[in-house]
Amino acid sequence: MKFAVSRTGTTLVTLHGGSDTTACDGATEELASALEALDADGTIADWAVDDADIYEHPTGPFDPYTVSVAFSVTIVVEADDSDAAAEAGSSAIDEALEAAEVDSVTYTSSPTTSAA
Repeated sequence: MKFAVSRTGTTLVTLHGGSDTTACDGATEELASALEALDADGTIADWAVDDADIYEHPTGPFDPYTVSVAFSVTIVVEADDSDAAAEAGSSAIDEALEAAEVDSVTYTSSPTTSAA
């Protein structure tokens, strides 16, 4: 049986930006590009970038911003039941984000499953 498995989380994106706003915009665009590439190649079924906040301001004039970006990702897996789907989907999401070089991921919820 096919199941859709979803996870929500945050990741830290470090980049140079001229202001809080441009840093948040740049971090959102960077994560969206990575997730869009996973969607385009069929690795994930759906994604969203929900919010971005400054995690750490630069300490000097040429230091980067660290931005916390919230996201959600959905993947479709074959499994016998929802528990097996949650486990398989969680692993597949971890592998997909790692392959897309999305680092410092912290999940903010347990995986949710639904029949696909």
